[in-house]
Amino acid sequence: MSNKVLHVLYNDDDILMDAVKKTRAAHHHIEEVFTPFPVHGLDKALGLAPTRLAICAFLYGLVGLSVATSMMYYIMIVDWPQDIGGKPSFTYYQNMPAFVPVMFEMTVFFAAHLMVITFYMRSKLWPFKEAENPDVRTTDDHFLMEVPVHGDEAALVSFFEGTGAVEIKVIDKH
Repeated sequence: MSNKVLHVLYNDDDILMDAVKKTRAAHHHIEEVFTPFPVHGLDKALGLAPTRLAICAFLYGLVGLSVATSMMYYIMIVDWPQDIGGKPSFTYYQNMPAFVPVMFEMTVFFAAHLMVITFYMRSKLWPFKEAENPDVRTTDDHFLMEVPVHGDEAALVSFFEGTGAVEIKVIDKH
């Protein structure tokens, strides 16, 4: 089995999008695409499944809301009830309008912080991790598509030359 991949470089995001569509139409597998900035619609063009991160954000927000509610109930009703501004501290629901800002802030706090942690874990971006970027130009102004070589290498290179590639390299991965 061949461990060769093509690194196909483009210098425009519109040309990259057309090349991705042509590559998928020709039934070639695209391993990865490296871009210097997010390209709108690239995930759909690559055929990636929709992300479930929004569901995680909602669940993390519910965790924050639960923590805020239980924290405020314990602090303001059970542990240290105070008569602030003439408002009774006998029940939680009587004081709930005063607790809404705290509940909102804790919901946003938990959702934001846990989403960052989830993103880093999902992307495998650990502290002091070495970059996996195959070409430094993709951090500036070039776009790189990584395609595994299966079958005729010359025909694959010829196909990508027709997609508007600026440069094509055959790399042997170990």
